[in-house]
Amino acid sequence: MRLIWINLVLHTQLLRKNSKTIMGHLSLIQICQILIGLFMGICMFQSGVDKIIDWQGNYTWLKGHFSKTFLKSYVKPMLFIILLLEFFSGVLCLSGSLFGLLNNDTSLILNGLIIVGINLIALFFGQRYAKDYQGAAILVNYFILTIIGIFSFNFV
Repeated sequence: MRLIWINLVLHTQLLRKNSKTIMGHLSLIQICQILIGLFMGICMFQSGVDKIIDWQGNYTWLKGHFSKTFLKSYVKPMLFIILLLEFFSGVLCLSGSLFGLLNNDTSLILNGLIIVGINLIALFFGQRYAKDYQGAAILVNYFILTIIGIFSFNFV
């Protein structure tokens, strides 16, 4: 086990030193971070904007979704919190992707992805508590991509 750990550490150090660049200044890891940032940014931003545009429709649907849970009294504040998390994480991921392309700095994407992760955990909790297991299962894919994106900052 110790040899595997040493090998992983050495491999990580080699990746940092010998990182190939694309487009003149971006490493492969940064390209992946930007692509993940764009994907999650579009997803979160669109979802947040949809909640702003169709607040009443989202509120009505969620009120029914949580009608048989203790969360039924908290639908409005929960919807507002999710809207904020989605909107701001989307803005951070999208602006971080643009900033990464222009300035070789993807740190805004990391901040956005952390907020995406928090948002997805909140959504997952709500789906599981409402016994919408299929809806909760769909979130796992987004969460895995988010964790991969966050973990990729370990290599830059």
